[in-house]
Amino acid sequence: MTEKIRLIIDTDPGQDDAAAILMAHGLAKRGLIDFIALTAVAGNVGVHYTATNARIICDWAGREDFPVYAGAAKPLLRPLFTAEEVHGKTGLDGVELHDPVCPLQPQHAVNFLIDTLRQAEDNSITICPIGPLTNIAQVFSLAPDCARAIKQIVLMGGNYFEAGNVTPAAEFNFFVDPHAAQIVLQSGAPIVILPLDVTHKAQITTERMDVLRHFDNANGPRLAGILQSYERFDIQKFGLDGGPLHDPCAITYAAFPEFFSGRDCHVAVETQSELTLGACVVDWWGTTGQTPNARWITEVDADRLFAQLAESVKQLP
Repeated sequence: MTEKIRLIIDTDPGQDDAAAILMAHGLAKRGLIDFIALTAVAGNVGVHYTATNARIICDWAGREDFPVYAGAAKPLLRPLFTAEEVHGKTGLDGVELHDPVCPLQPQHAVNFLIDTLRQAEDNSITICPIGPLTNIAQVFSLAPDCARAIKQIVLMGGNYFEAGNVTPAAEFNFFVDPHAAQIVLQSGAPIVILPLDVTHKAQITTERMDVLRHFDNANGPRLAGILQSYERFDIQKFGLDGGPLHDPCAITYAAFPEFFSGRDCHVAVETQSELTLGACVVDWWGTTGQTPNARWITEVDADRLFAQLAESVKQLP
C-alpha cells in the first residue's frame, strides 16, 4: 500500500456488513486506512435497524465516538424489499445486541456525503457501498459535482457469471434499488464492482471461523458467532462450503487491490423488466463498443483476504 486511503462505508448491517465494518475499524487501528464515517441505508432491514446496528458495531470496536449517519429509508422508486429471512428481524442474528452508546448524528447521510465531498480535494475519498445504492444515487442526483472528489467507489453488488441470490437474475443490493445502481453507474466516478462472481470465492469456512473463535478478544468469537448464523442460510441455499464474505471483499479491495483481478467493462442494470429486474449486463468482451464505466472483479486470493480480515479483527477489543 502506498498512501493511506480515506474511507466512508455506506452500509445496511447485516451480518457480513458487521464483518466489513469491524475489519475497517481494525485496518484503521493498524494505520492502514483513515476511516471517516459510516452512512446507513435501508436494505437487509429497515434504516432504523441498520443505523442502530452500525452504532452497535462501532461500540464493539471500541469506537463509541464514531460518526454514524442515517440515510434513505426506502429505494428511489420501489417499495423496500428486505432480507430478514437471512439476517433475522434485527439484521444481526446470532449475537446479543445492546442499546448503542455511539450516537446517531443529526444530519442526514446524503447531506453529510455531499458536504464532505464538496469540501474534499479531487480524487481523495474512497466510498465503499455494501448495501443498496440509494444514498449514493441521491448524492449524484442532487450534487453531480461531488464526483470529482471521489477517488473510487468500491461497491459490493451485482452478478453476471454467477446466478442471482434473490431472483434467478439478480443480486440483492442491485435488486433492492436497481434505479439507484444505474444512476451510480452513469455518474462518471471511478467504480469497482465486487459482484457475486467474486464474493462466492471468498467463503467463511469452518477453519476460518475457528481462527476467529480462538482469538482472546471479544470481537473474534463474536464475529464467528454472527457469521455462523449467516452461513447456515447460504450453505443450505447455494451448496457452498461456507457463507460468502460478500461485504468484506469491498473493504479488502479498497485497501489491498492486489489481492483481486478483473477487467474494465461497460456495466448496465435492468430497471424495467419484472423478470430480470436488477440484473447486470456486463460487456465482458467489449461487443457493444461502449466505453467501460466500471472494473468488474472476478478473482480473489481468498486466503490473503481472510488473513487481513483476521489480523484486523484481532486488533479490536
